[in-house]
Formats: sequence, structure tokens, C-alpha cells
Amino acid sequence: MELNIVTLSQSEWTVMEALWERPKTLMELVRELGQSAHWAKSTVTTMVRRMEEKGIVTYKMQGRAKLFHAAVSWEDVVAEETSSLLQRAYHGSISMMFSAMTKKQDLSSVEIDELRAILQQAEEASK
Repeated sequence: MELNIVTLSQSEWTVMEALWERPKTLMELVRELGQSAHWAKSTVTTMVRRMEEKGIVTYKMQGRAKLFHAAVSWEDVVAEETSSLLQRAYHGSISMMFSAMTKKQDLSSVEIDELRAILQQAEEASK
């Protein structure tokens, strides 16, 4: 199932981060998310079932266990989340977003150099 808009709740992000590392069985997710997020087995089971219904998680049978996979890529989700934030908070203005971000935190010289390189690549690509 291909999704046009991929947005995740905070809880869905938690599950997806585990699955983006590698596919996992439900019991592997229960152990991992029990430790990292302090979720009960029922919470993990409910989240995975709902995410499967939404088409963002799929599974393949591995013996008698389901091996769950992320059905959407990290890149697609991050692109949609970034676009959504840009539209909601900055009315689509990338320069407003960067201005706000640089005013609120000190950037290292390495980060500034990385931003310059990104802007230079964008400028070259637009020619």
C-alpha cells in the first residue's frame, strides 16, 4: 500500500524507529519497547495492529511468528514531517525556519560549514 501522506504520532515514531533498524517479531518489539518506552505487551500489540491497519507496518510469516517490517521509509516520513512543520509554523518559508533555528541555538563552525555546503549544492542544482 502506497501512502501519499506519511505522518506519525509520537508512539508510532517509537515503533518505527525500532523497525527501521531491522525487521522484528512482535516479541522482539515487546522486549525492546518494554525496556526503552516502558510499554506493556498489550500496548505494543495494539500499536502494531493499528499501524498494520494503517498500512505503515507489514509482516511476513517467519515460521509461526510474524516478522514485522516498516512499510514506509524513514526518508519519506521525515520529508513529510518537515514539509508539514514548514507549512504550519513558517508558512512555507525555509528562510524563516532557518532564522528561527539559528537564533535559538548556537551553531558550531562545523554546522555552519555544513549549511553553507547544502546551500551551495542547492544553488548549483537550480542553475
